[in-house]
Amino acid sequence: MNYIKLIYLSVFCGVISILSFFNIVYSYYLNLYLNLNTYLYTFILSFFLTIIFYVLKKDNVKKSTIYQKILTIFLGYFFLPLLISIPFYFSIYNLTFVNSYFEAISGFTSTGFTVFDNINHIDQSLILWRCSSQWVGGLYFLFSIIVLIDIFDHSFKKSLTNFISFNNAEIFKQSLKIFLLYSIITLGIFIVLNISGIRLFNSLNLAMTIISSGGFLPSNNLSNILINNYQIIVTSVLMLTSFFSIFLIYNLFFAKNYNVNFFNEDIHLFFYYLTLIIIFFTFFNFDNNFIQLFLSLSSSVSNIGFSLSDNSTSLSFVFLLLVMIGGSFFSTSSGIRFLKIYSLFKYSINEILSYSRPKNVYINKHLFSKEFFKPDEIFKYFLSVIILILTLLFLIFLLTLSDINFENSFKISILTLMNTVNSSMYGLADFSFYDLHSFAKYCLIFFMIVGRLELLTLLIICKKFLFKN
Repeated sequence: MNYIKLIYLSVFCGVISILSFFNIVYSYYLNLYLNLNTYLYTFILSFFLTIIFYVLKKDNVKKSTIYQKILTIFLGYFFLPLLISIPFYFSIYNLTFVNSYFEAISGFTSTGFTVFDNINHIDQSLILWRCSSQWVGGLYFLFSIIVLIDIFDHSFKKSLTNFISFNNAEIFKQSLKIFLLYSIITLGIFIVLNISGIRLFNSLNLAMTIISSGGFLPSNNLSNILINNYQIIVTSVLMLTSFFSIFLIYNLFFAKNYNVNFFNEDIHLFFYYLTLIIIFFTFFNFDNNFIQLFLSLSSSVSNIGFSLSDNSTSLSFVFLLLVMIGGSFFSTSSGIRFLKIYSLFKYSINEILSYSRPKNVYINKHLFSKEFFKPDEIFKYFLSVIILILTLLFLIFLLTLSDINFENSFKISILTLMNTVNSSMYGLADFSFYDLHSFAKYCLIFFMIVGRLELLTLLIICKKFLFKN
């Protein structure tokens, strides 16, 4: 096994061991002994694996290939949830292995699908473990972006760094920065939620859910947690932390030269979100209850997905479109990414106009950047959209084979690939994952992971193994 694979697995096994130790302390402190042994098993195994992986690494290694890096990320998405599933499997709730692994994968990919019908009947330590799985999964996703930085486009790299490629030292430096930012922002969200009047336990779980763009809640309904308009507004604004780049706050306060490229994507996202607010307030505010609509809007663009129980489902298709667009490239949200769609749209319009008015010069450049996007980048964006459509159609077909009606298959497939939880605003609040066939659960498990990976990575892997030249 290569150096980066062992270090990567060692680090995240260590993070899981720390979270399991925290659950042990929490269970002892509140006398929650029902599932205490499960966290002890997880702590011992994850700590043991942390040491083993670290000891097996070699210090002097040649640079890892992009294929090795992709396979490392892919392996982590299957292996680490096995450790996370231990408390679910050995809990008092008699979950099968499939259901336990499904719950772990759903948390680790920040999706939020659950096999539990009544969250209020789960003990607090397991609720905390569910939300912790999202937190470590969001961190894993951000680390994977740094590890796979070489496959991404030049314009996206410029929003993070001036380096063309990262060596192991630079990967470590950027990963440490992400870990500190991720932890500090989580703490900030927790403090703000607690100040707004949300109880301490709910604030902690909600903070880990929001920063990771997850969907697990510490209660059956969000309306049980947010009891007034002030808390709804605060939560809606905090959701945007997983919509904008995680480096936005860092660049605002610590960037030396204020390079406009570092803020290019976030500026576009700001105007995109502002436009959405104006449109929703003007045309979709049917019940004169814009505060709840504001929460659903923030939740959808951030790929979080939960909403208040009395939310209207008349806009479900609109919210699904927003989920597919997604947020920042360097955030925990999923989706195609707004800047990709904007680039495709502008390039297409310029190409059409160049034929109708050949004497004019059309510039393929973002509004707030000095960087031009190149045709090969546009081709990759277009290919990503094609791969997404084909993957979506394939998943819909698989789910319909499992006796799920077409409408629900369509919605669930979008939410699965976009790693967004089912809720009332998509008309899926009562959808039960516990009752699904094992085949459907395994399909969702695989495609939740696919949704968390850059779709082009799958094409790169296919190219490696299917084509010699």
